[in-house]
Amino acid sequence: MARSDSTLSGVERTFGRDEIIVSKTDLKGRIIYANEVFLRLAGYSEAEVIGKPHSLIRHPHMPRAVFKLLWDTIQSGRECFAYVVNRSKNGDHYWVLAHVTPTFDSKGEIVSYHSNRRVPKRESVTKVEALYGELLEIENKNPDRKQGMEAAYQALNDKLQALGVPYDEFVFAL
Repeated sequence: MARSDSTLSGVERTFGRDEIIVSKTDLKGRIIYANEVFLRLAGYSEAEVIGKPHSLIRHPHMPRAVFKLLWDTIQSGRECFAYVVNRSKNGDHYWVLAHVTPTFDSKGEIVSYHSNRRVPKRESVTKVEALYGELLEIENKNPDRKQGMEAAYQALNDKLQALGVPYDEFVFAL
């Protein structure tokens, strides 16, 4: 799909504290549901997002290592909380505190993923931006994208191990 947001606008979009961004994906990360708040912030119509990869709204300043951690967590059947910066269709951006969970069928098999996003605390975003900057620097140092992501993922795990906390606890402490 051609994207009309090849540049970043530098404009941050916001949403109300009482609003929740909701989306659901299939097992491959393709959007199967997006609520009105999602569509409004992302700047897409429902027809433009259904069946498309959720990475459609991935912001280039979001470390791939964090998404690896998120996917590893939810594919193992556990929930994950993470701060995420997303990109709107026009190049604007918006920060969220995401809660992503697997959805199970009656046999206990994962059949889809559900994400609720809320307005994050500004001071938490400031802290996580510093960490994400470090991870991006590690990712971008390596000419091989996969090796760069793996190195940043290892650096993130080393940091969590040194702090003695899992990622969710780290997120809540910000």
